[in-house]
Amino acid sequence: MKKVITLLFLVVFGTTQAQQAFTGKGDIRVNVGANLQDGGSGIQGSVDFGLGENFSFGFVSTYLLGVDNYNGFYHEVAYTDEKPEFKDRFDAKARINANLSSVIGVDQLDIYPGLSLGLHNFGGHVGGRYFFTDGFGVFTELGFPIAKYSDDNDLFDHLNNQVTFSLGASFNLN
Repeated sequence: MKKVITLLFLVVFGTTQAQQAFTGKGDIRVNVGANLQDGGSGIQGSVDFGLGENFSFGFVSTYLLGVDNYNGFYHEVAYTDEKPEFKDRFDAKARINANLSSVIGVDQLDIYPGLSLGLHNFGGHVGGRYFFTDGFGVFTELGFPIAKYSDDNDLFDHLNNQVTFSLGASFNLN
């Protein structure tokens, strides 16, 4: 019963104390969270700078901490316990977002589709942020590649060229 009451309290407090998720020009939003994908998991960090009422630009980077080693054949070559290098685990991207909180009419919730240009591909993302207080909220994001830069199909190219799911904390720095 205590858990139910605590959960109800958090939901009511979160909805009554919620703050505006995106206000436009001058906004600085930072996200830090977990990155989950096929073959590995890691951390993601991003920052978005508001340029207008519904537009922002920013940067995002991911680093895969836990990556499955590869055992087997790939392009007719046998691999045994092959580990990815730093360049296979790390990705950085510049991005633009269309921030839709004022369009959908819910100030506490910012839905943001966007495009990104990174070290490994050109892609897109769809995310959402919900702020409980003026400085703290949660985010979730789905990223996907549109065009990868290489057709080489190296052993670990798939790590940065697939659909990713991220979730974590969001902070307002202005």
